[in-house]
Amino acid sequence: MPQSKFFRIGYGFLLIFLIILVGTKIDFIFRPIVVLVQTLFFPFLLGGVLYYLFRPVVQFLHKRNVPKVLSILLIYLLAIGLFVLLFYSIGPILQRQVSNLVENTPALIDAIRSKLNDLQQNEWVSRFQESEQFDVKEISDKVTAYLSTSVQTIGTNIANFIGIITNIIMIFVTVPFILYYMLKEGEKAPQMVLQTLPERQRTNGTKILKDMDIALSSYIQGQILVSVCVGTMLYIGYLVIGIEYSLILAIIAMFTNVIPFLGPIIGVVPALIVAIVDSPAMVIKVLVVMVIAQQIEGNVISPQVMGKKLDIHPLTIISILLVAGSLGGLLGLILAVPVYAVLKVIALHTYRLINLRRAKEVEE
Repeated sequence: MPQSKFFRIGYGFLLIFLIILVGTKIDFIFRPIVVLVQTLFFPFLLGGVLYYLFRPVVQFLHKRNVPKVLSILLIYLLAIGLFVLLFYSIGPILQRQVSNLVENTPALIDAIRSKLNDLQQNEWVSRFQESEQFDVKEISDKVTAYLSTSVQTIGTNIANFIGIITNIIMIFVTVPFILYYMLKEGEKAPQMVLQTLPERQRTNGTKILKDMDIALSSYIQGQILVSVCVGTMLYIGYLVIGIEYSLILAIIAMFTNVIPFLGPIIGVVPALIVAIVDSPAMVIKVLVVMVIAQQIEGNVISPQVMGKKLDIHPLTIISILLVAGSLGGLLGLILAVPVYAVLKVIALHTYRLINLRRAKEVEE
């Protein structure tokens, strides 16, 4: 049997794949592990995001001789105060718009079907159908059927809906405790990781962990701040043009904006649907608001907030998002870029360590 380095690496991969295969066959052992990971993933993910948001404040207060525990409690009180303020300021508006949207959903679906039927009668569309065998009626039927089925599914699966709400409540109950210990003892985690490395590699290990921390914190803090600014600008713009459900549409755009490149496009689709039902003039107004907001975000806000800390080429980001979207859906789109940033840091420093080791061997 060959004993070269290449074949030893191949044997290692085969052994890993064999372990995975055997694991899939022993479901009663590995199923609890899968459930455990699924249960803890979202609370720790949300806790990690909040950790990078609140950590600078904790460090700022701690440097000014405020005890860390007291700093965390002050941040919690401030966060609760801001939440209450937002609840009382935009809560009634959001509740009214959600109620109106739920009540008007059947009429909205009928209006979309009517607009698509009108589009089918258009002379240019009719010519396109004749030449390209493109059936607008078929697309109209599929879109309206999908919307109707989605509404019916929400209405008939009350138990599943209640289960989702319960899980969300459990996440929001456990996240404050997870976040508290992250803020209080977060500095101990890198030290624990470094203890697993040989003494001579700990300096480079510290550098890797520091760069990973910078990559994650710069991305999370910057992306959330940019998304909030975009959501605020769109809400103001939607109020100016007078589109319905302005707050809901702005919130959707704010959350989807965390996805690079594709997020702004996804976020404007609901606004365009509402605008199409309203009038062609409203469609133009929505597009103008979107273009203005994206120009301000791309040329003013993002360069100041995000900078070029991640140093990832746009074509690379698009490729990553295409693959991540196919593999992991919406969650894959959200996590793809920060995960890639961390893996890039690890790969670069691993390559650096290999080169240092080779140089040392040549000197000896």
